[in-house]
Amino acid sequence: MDFMLSDEQRQIRESIARICAEFGDDYWYRKDLNHEFPHEFAGAFAAAGWFGAIFPEEIGGAGLGMTEAAIIMQEVGRNGFNACSTLHMNMFGCQPIVKFGTRQQQHRFLPPIIAGTDRACFGVTEPDAGIDTTHIRTFAERKGDRYVVHGRKVWTSTAQVANKILLLTRTQRFEDSPKRSAGMTLFYADLDRSKVEVRQIEKCGRNAVDSNALFIDGLEIPVDDRIGEEGRGFQYLLHGLNSERIIVAAGILGASRYVLNKAVQYAKDRVVFGRPIGQNQSIQHPLAECWIEQQAAELMLYKGAALYDGGAECGPEVNAAKYLCAEAYFKAASRAVRTHGGMGYAKEFHVERYFRESILPLIAPVSQELVLCYVAERALGLPKSY
Repeated sequence: MDFMLSDEQRQIRESIARICAEFGDDYWYRKDLNHEFPHEFAGAFAAAGWFGAIFPEEIGGAGLGMTEAAIIMQEVGRNGFNACSTLHMNMFGCQPIVKFGTRQQQHRFLPPIIAGTDRACFGVTEPDAGIDTTHIRTFAERKGDRYVVHGRKVWTSTAQVANKILLLTRTQRFEDSPKRSAGMTLFYADLDRSKVEVRQIEKCGRNAVDSNALFIDGLEIPVDDRIGEEGRGFQYLLHGLNSERIIVAAGILGASRYVLNKAVQYAKDRVVFGRPIGQNQSIQHPLAECWIEQQAAELMLYKGAALYDGGAECGPEVNAAKYLCAEAYFKAASRAVRTHGGMGYAKEFHVERYFRESILPLIAPVSQELVLCYVAERALGLPKSY
């Protein structure tokens, strides 16, 4: 068992670190404060070719594995969850096209995503369905050589700046489907704003990357833009969940480490009663616990990534990694605020921004509670509870 990075993996990490270093705390402070999308950051990654990291080489990608993707996102995560969410969809979210799209679709859709000239968003969650995706109601009715879509989506990230949408709809009503997961279809379509109203949701954190409610009224999608077979969209969506867990876990682990480092440095520099506060065990011990928990989360993350790259079953491991990394981020961010004391509440020290962001991975893209349900069923063999 080898815990060392290869030379190539170290070079990848160093390359990503150099890009991220150009966008420091002040950049992310301004973007978050002004609710401005980080176009410059996204452009730097596109220019360096990293949007194509895990896409096949034959369409201009680098053909890297999920372990390398985790290395990339852990480094990106040091800039916070805003940075991660800037890249998620273009770098990783379109994997259903890679796996299930036709060769013609891959060559038509993927090069602009890699180049960053197309920006995609993902329309899955709905206000009345939540995490129960089988009960979505957005419906695509086929009319000749196209589908006409009506419905609603919510928590669709980057829709303010996207020109494309990976959209999950029903093409068979739930009541008429032979099983709960049947009758859903996946499309990669133009985000036609004459047919889709996009309303931004004001939220607690991660404000540089928008989240939105979508109201779809008569969106027309050519049959050629359907991904895979009609009625099998849910299965295509499930295929990408393990990779999503790895990507999200890696990013929040990177953010967790960065905010812990902020706390440690402040504990070294801040002198009270004639001594650095980091000399006090009441400060030391919680920070040491954060470090230990981050190390454990990283081991589970890379175990899950190795299983994924090896083609082995990895669902419990990657879900556990997401759980551990989310807990580690929230604990490190809250401890960083408390270590800074009153200054932790001030925006100029940046840790409060990480704290606000750290709440999100506890509830999205899957809640901690649902991860526990999944692990109870898949790893422990307990009856399914949902």
